[in-house]
Amino acid sequence: MTIKEVSEKFQITQDTLRYYERIGMIPAVSRTPGGIRDYNEKDLSWVELAICMRSAGLPVEAMIEYVKLFAQGDSTIEARLQLLKDQREVLLEQKKKMDSTIERLDYKISRYEEAMETGKLTWNKEQN
Repeated sequence: MTIKEVSEKFQITQDTLRYYERIGMIPAVSRTPGGIRDYNEKDLSWVELAICMRSAGLPVEAMIEYVKLFAQGDSTIEARLQLLKDQREVLLEQKKKMDSTIERLDYKISRYEEAMETGKLTWNKEQN
């Protein structure tokens, strides 16, 4: 696939794809004999992983480290596993915070919905 096709497939810019490759967030992309990027299934898998991890908030540096470790082979399996576990813990903590915020918003929404029905806004004095 051409960089244009990959850009359209994943809805990211061609510049972003070049950037991911340049900084090492994805391994070097396959090229034609003329030097033009020619994304194969393996390359697409890396792009998809990079997009997924970035959308989840994984730091660029962690993704670069993961790609470097992967390139070093099976001797880095334990390090890659630990990196992924660490990032999972970070995401779970973020999820906990988001769940708490959603809970609070749900409470406030329910109070306002009740107020719309009754014409009266009531709630615990500790709530604002």
